[in-house]
Amino acid sequence: MTSPVSATVGAGRDGAATARHVARWLTLAATPTFAIMAALTAMTGGGPADLLCAAGQGSLLGGMVPMYVLMSAFHASAWLRLIAEWRRPVSR
Repeated sequence: MTSPVSATVGAGRDGAATARHVARWLTLAATPTFAIMAALTAMTGGGPADLLCAAGQGSLLGGMVPMYVLMSAFHASAWLRLIAEWRRPVSR
């Protein structure tokens, strides 16, 4: 059985390593993207999209801004891993 990476044309070890590298940087992009979306939504007042997500009107988690903040927090694990790698002493 072949993995999806090895089944693609021209993908080898270098292709898989490149895919992992790109995926890692994409996970790092999620947190600041959601944080910016939360800030922009808060500044513009949300608009019609806020009405769609406001099913629980009295809820603290209702609306787009809390949703973007939560999504940013959930995706912060990639940043925490990167910081942990930076702080790890290099063994020689």
